[in-house]
Amino acid sequence: MNAFWPVPDVLAHLAGHWRVERTVRDLASGAEGRFGGTTVFSPLADGGLFHQESGTFTWQGVSRPAERALRFLPGTPPGTADVRFADGRPFHHLDLTSGRYVADHPCAADLYRGEFTVRDADHWRTVWRVRGPAKDLVLVTEYARGA
Repeated sequence: MNAFWPVPDVLAHLAGHWRVERTVRDLASGAEGRFGGTTVFSPLADGGLFHQESGTFTWQGVSRPAERALRFLPGTPPGTADVRFADGRPFHHLDLTSGRYVADHPCAADLYRGEFTVRDADHWRTVWRVRGPAKDLVLVTEYARGA
């Protein structure tokens, strides 16, 4: 039995509001942080989605507001997305037609490897593993539909 839920159109699937819970672990130091908040995927004029995440990030006992923005644009082949930073720089491709996708993003001397998995219509997850000369991190994010 397949543990992943296939998504024929990633943009249609992601549109709307999601609750977000993220853990961030620094494997080198053992430090751990948490983010809790919401992500909204809003329509863009070009057929893509604007991803706006906001909430509270707690690191080493200190909590502060945190946010980020991305653009999910229609990809090739249809049903996929090209994910870009808010300023338009490329981030990664995303194809969830099998319910699972692995993407790499080189950033200076670091490599970000993300695994995206969809459990059902209302739950998906990302696991980013970040490795580099000064980074050794694991970021696990759980998304649940609804605000």
